This record gives sequence, structure tokens and C-alpha cells, in this order.
Amino acid sequence: MARHLAMAAQLIDEDPERAHQHALAASRRAGRVAVVRESVAITAYAMGDFALALRELRTYRRISGSDDQIALIVDSERGMGRPDRALEEARSVDRSALPTPTRVALAIAMSGARLDRGELELALGELEIPELNPDLAFEWSPALFDARATVLEDLGRTDEAAFWRERAEVASAALGHGDDDEMIIEDAYEDLPDDPQSGDPQSGDPQTDDDAAPAVPAGDSAVDDSVVEEQRAEADPAGPAVLASEDAEDAERAE
Repeated sequence: MARHLAMAAQLIDEDPERAHQHALAASRRAGRVAVVRESVAITAYAMGDFALALRELRTYRRISGSDDQIALIVDSERGMGRPDRALEEARSVDRSALPTPTRVALAIAMSGARLDRGELELALGELEIPELNPDLAFEWSPALFDARATVLEDLGRTDEAAFWRERAEVASAALGHGDDDEMIIEDAYEDLPDDPQSGDPQSGDPQTDDDAAPAVPAGDSAVDDSVVEEQRAEADPAGPAVLASEDAEDAERAE
């Protein structure tokens, strides 16, 4: 099971379908383990199968008792073309009780749902959270800054959008995103079924019309791909990276 989960995590960006097969293989061995159902949900989301992602996320939440995947639930509702349901899901949790990375990811997802409804100013307002600090970089900062830039572009405020886009790039560089170091795990091809569809886990949830909805191709969704990564991010225990602004650098040179 652990090997399949590790492979799912390693392959999710480059080969989501293969990652999903590994998650399904893990579910056949330990279908009642929360992290396994979480992996099935995340890989289904990455493939654009939002109906399956929702079903598995609800099962994960029931087993674990945790709301730490609420942002992915909200984005999956968006992926199925239901921004109203997405906002209802978001409002169903106590955001003050969520860990900071989860709370930030939820703000990004809610902003996206507002965009889906054409509510641009409200979309911007969803991102007005204490973590929106252009001078500090936590793991969630690049996605948060990018989300703000996107809304500002939609509002026609291009200069402000360019500022936040640049802040996102600086934050990403400061955090070392894009480094080539990674763990390589040998793929266990022989353990996978010939027909990956035959191994879909039984969620344990009653089948509903929503759960049975057809999958939406990943390219057709307005969902932000960064949510998968950001809703799992943890704050750097050593503290945030401090991002120097151009004005500060100019002042230092003048001295």
C-alpha cells in the first residue's frame, strides 16, 4: 500500500492517470484507510473526474473527521459547474479552526467560485486575508499572489496584476520551487490491474445523481491546478522567506 501511495504522489503531475491507478491499487488493499481514500480523491481530481473526487473526498472526511480537504471539495464542485454549491460547501466549515494552509487554499477556491459567477469584486474580496503579504513568502504565497493577479487582470487593473504576478514569481524563487531534487521510486507495474477501471473503490456513500455525473475533462474546468498542491502545504517551521521589494533595494543602494 505504502509503495502505491508513494508512486501516486510522485506521478500525479506528470502522469495523473498512472497515479490514479496506483491510488486504486492501494484502495484495494486498504480501502478503509483515510489517506488511501484521500489519494484516490486527489488523483481523480487531477484527471478531471470531479464526481469521483467529490465522492472520495466525502468518504475521506467521514473516515478522518477532518476538513483539511475542504478547498478540494469546493474546487471539485466548481469543476462540475456548480459554483453555488461550492460556496455553500465553503461556508459549511469554521474557517477560523482550519490550519493556515487550508484556510488560504479555501480562500483561493472561494475566489474562483466567485469568478465563475461573474462576481469580480467579491472574488477579490475573498483574497483579502491576513496571509496576503507581498513581503513574506510562505508555501501558500505563490498561489495566493497568483490568484489575486488573475482577479485584478479580470478587473482590468493590469498594473496591480503585474505587481502581484511578479511577487508570486519572487516568492516561488525564494521558496526554492522548481528545484530538481526529488525522490525517485521504482514503479510497481506488475502490481497494477490490466483494467484499471475494474478496481474503482466502493466509497461506502449512497450513490446520488451528483456522484453519477459524467467526468469533466481537466482542460474544461476553471479550477486552479495549484489548489492540489497548496491545500496540502505546511508552513515553513523556520519562518517565512522575506521578500525584498525593488524600493527597498534602491534605498539600500542609495545609502
